[in-house]
Amino acid sequence: MKRLLSAPNLALATLWADQLCAAGIACTVQRPFNSSLAGQIPPDQCLPEVWVGDAAQHGQALALLDEWRHAPHRLWACPACHEIVDGPFEQCWNCGAAMPPLAPGMAGP
Repeated sequence: MKRLLSAPNLALATLWADQLCAAGIACTVQRPFNSSLAGQIPPDQCLPEVWVGDAAQHGQALALLDEWRHAPHRLWACPACHEIVDGPFEQCWNCGAAMPPLAPGMAGP
């Protein structure tokens, strides 16, 4: 096992571990309930941590987390309901339609 990162809260640690597991990288959340110890030990020692089960997958896991944490910002019009969708979303918040594919030759932001 190898430590991947500390998360600011348990919700993010669990989300990141679940996403990595779904991508085929076995992960666990360590120290999930240590936040109650803050003040008795340094606060940075109380944060939940995400650990990968196989140290050989550490680099791949870091790359995936970086990609997910820095999703491209897009502005597009929904092809179904014509709602303007702003942000890293790939689905319309109003009707649930998928984002249309980029036109050939156009690069994303």
